[in-house]
Amino acid sequence: MTTLGSCMIKHIFGFHYVKLFINKYKVSEGAFHKSQVVYMVWNAVNDPLFGYLQDNSRVPCCSQRRLSILYGAPLYSLTFLLAWFPWRTYAPGDWLSGLHLTVTLCAFDSLLTFVLLAQCALFAEISSHHQSRLRLVKYSQVASLVGSSSILFCGVVSKNMEDFGAFQAYTVLIAILSCACMLYTGFHSESRFDNKGSEPEAQQYEDRPSPQSEPSFSNLRTLVLQILTNRDFLTFVVMNFCQVFMLAFFNNFTIILTEHLIPPNVLPSLAKSIMYGAGFICPQLLVLSCQSLLHGLGYYRIILLTFYTEAVMAAIMLALGPQHYYILAFFLTANMVIIQAAFSLFGLPLADIIDTDLQKYKRSSPLSSMVFGTNALFTKPAQSLAPMIVLYILNQFGYEQLKSAGADSNQSDLESLHYVMFYLVCLVPMCIAALQAVAWRPFSIRNSHTVETKYIDN
Repeated sequence: MTTLGSCMIKHIFGFHYVKLFINKYKVSEGAFHKSQVVYMVWNAVNDPLFGYLQDNSRVPCCSQRRLSILYGAPLYSLTFLLAWFPWRTYAPGDWLSGLHLTVTLCAFDSLLTFVLLAQCALFAEISSHHQSRLRLVKYSQVASLVGSSSILFCGVVSKNMEDFGAFQAYTVLIAILSCACMLYTGFHSESRFDNKGSEPEAQQYEDRPSPQSEPSFSNLRTLVLQILTNRDFLTFVVMNFCQVFMLAFFNNFTIILTEHLIPPNVLPSLAKSIMYGAGFICPQLLVLSCQSLLHGLGYYRIILLTFYTEAVMAAIMLALGPQHYYILAFFLTANMVIIQAAFSLFGLPLADIIDTDLQKYKRSSPLSSMVFGTNALFTKPAQSLAPMIVLYILNQFGYEQLKSAGADSNQSDLESLHYVMFYLVCLVPMCIAALQAVAWRPFSIRNSHTVETKYIDN
């Protein structure tokens, strides 16, 4: 239910906020970059801090996973709405639009981090069995499939943001539905390590000493260093940084790139809405259809295969050229699908890393939130770097001026910009996928799918 609620809002946010602030609110490039830098710093720092808080706090709303979701969900849904309602009528380059972007990004990410860290910890702590975790992945993908359809309906209802009033009304409705879904988790979920009630297992954990001492900076430093000395964790972080960069690139710019590279007479607005929706719906269908492969091959080999597939597809598209519009539309959609589908499996290697950390240091309870949070410390900056770098490159070839000129744009300048966009679409996934394949190969936890259970749940 948390996956369902969160997917409804985070996909809409990531897919539309860049276009909204650049094209409608007309934020300046300088203000956009400043906002992204502030966001990058806060985005990286808040994850390990919240992770440490959730793993070490004595306050129930932080230490119990379900209560973190219960209290965080309403604020998470409210911060989602910050972007879609301007604080006044913005003039081009208005300083307030830059401040609006900064506040929106930091507030939304803070609550997203607080709620989803608790959800990620639940994933690792509900069961240690690989088969049970695969079943959780399957359920999560079904929920994500339903939640991701919000992108499709958003495009249809608002005509890809052309009807902004309809878009705003739709986001309010989605925020309410999302909050209701996450509240259900807050009332009903349970971790193996929650101290709840009088069950023998709960009493067992109550009698154990606390896994960590009282919260302190030195304790935080010790725990982070213990996590960072895990070679598999470092391998995963490098690969995941690249994946987050790719996700941000396609989520933030697919709608802009498609409008420029594929003419309206080839793909009308409704067809593009379906294309965008497919980019968020089909990843879940792909993961669900590959359940037998996950059981048989394991996540390591499947993730590696996705990198090879992305690199080969990009090379073929680059060789074909930008004039094959339908193939280009398929390529953009397929990239979104494969990248998001692979990213959906990343909870499995992190859960295995949490298990090895638990056993290595003989902890009484796992550092689930801290492992997820420390991973985010190094990977979340890619969410800001991707739009900053891409927008800078586009503006070097006149995107900001052409955007303002509209129909009066110089045709040769427009063609030059379109070629740059096409090379970005091909070269970015090709190079990054090759880098990911090299980075991922040393990962050593490759056969957890063949182990019946790594340790006893009870």
